[in-house]
Amino acid sequence: MPQNKSALDPSEGNSKVLLIIVLAQFGCTSVWFAGNAIMGDLQANFQLGANALGYLTSAVQAGFITGTLVFAVLCLADRYSPSKVFAFSAFGAALLNSALLLSNGSLSILILLRFLTGFALAGIYPVGMKIAADYHEKGLGKALGFLVGALVLGTAFPHLVKLLSGGFPWQTVLYATSLLAALGGFSVYFLVPDGPFRKISRQLDLSVIFKIFKQAPFRKAAFGYFGHMWELYAFWAFVPVFIQHYLKTHQLTYDSSLLSFIVIGIGSLGCVAGGYIANKKGSKKVALIALIVSGIFCLISPIMTDLPFLLFLFLLILWGITVIADSPQFSTVVAQSAPKENIGSALTIVNCIGFLLTIFSIQLLSSLNALINIRYLFLALAIGPIFGVLSLVKKSNIRS
Repeated sequence: MPQNKSALDPSEGNSKVLLIIVLAQFGCTSVWFAGNAIMGDLQANFQLGANALGYLTSAVQAGFITGTLVFAVLCLADRYSPSKVFAFSAFGAALLNSALLLSNGSLSILILLRFLTGFALAGIYPVGMKIAADYHEKGLGKALGFLVGALVLGTAFPHLVKLLSGGFPWQTVLYATSLLAALGGFSVYFLVPDGPFRKISRQLDLSVIFKIFKQAPFRKAAFGYFGHMWELYAFWAFVPVFIQHYLKTHQLTYDSSLLSFIVIGIGSLGCVAGGYIANKKGSKKVALIALIVSGIFCLISPIMTDLPFLLFLFLLILWGITVIADSPQFSTVVAQSAPKENIGSALTIVNCIGFLLTIFSIQLLSSLNALINIRYLFLALAIGPIFGVLSLVKKSNIRS
């Protein structure tokens, strides 16, 4: 299959390509939590119930899961140009995100649009990692550290837009994130040709998923990732609620949107730092340590609400760093454990299952939020890190 013609030739160096992918990933994934950032406005303007947060967040996850399953089964990122798959998915995500402006507050329409946005994101996040793998035969952990760091900033960005928009209407968040997604799609389409290490899968093989999971190193790496995912998105979705509870309990007036952006966005530094460390210590070790630390934070979360504000914020920031620092390293180990011609499908199906777990953890916390004190909410997330750590420490041939 012919590659994209572009002004940027791969021989000029992978760093330029990586920079473009990172910026595009940031712009495109900003639509992921755009609905969460304006949730208060949606509830106030359209009389949505308190459970709308769980529904809309899970709708994006469900769409992403469905999309990744379709992409993996059809081997789209392995059979076709991943740059084009990324670009068209980005255009779709931009349109669907902006369509929220036409919903008139109908919860069913909001859920449908969020679901379809999640479906489009399936062609962005894992496909972006596939593009990076096609450019980096070595140093993939470092490259994915930057890429997942961009995802983190993109996820947190709507909270920052909401904060900075000030007197502007809440629709500004949707305008900004949709524009960024469209720009990300254009940049990848025109500036990122297919990578030099890309190995094309010439035919559709519906059994490829089962073949990949038969390999023990891949399976154990995937299980570690699943434990990580049980915690990650539920933490991101409910950390604003956790912060608001703390501020209300201690009668403080700090801006919860700013604090949420800091706690979520700081994880990008953890991804980048973890990537550099993984180059020396190995991706598996970085993933294991980060997973252990974030699991400890799950267990001590009830006492955090009794701490002084600065200590509370400091621990929450450390949690925000470690909760995502292992993600690019898990993806690296998964990619290294999969056959080269099936890397795209391997990353996509692992994302599919991982995000399926996020629906259960998000809905669990959404249900518990109505039954127990918020301070105990994150205890349920410890299940994931414990499972992930046990999967990683078992004897295996996982490459580090």
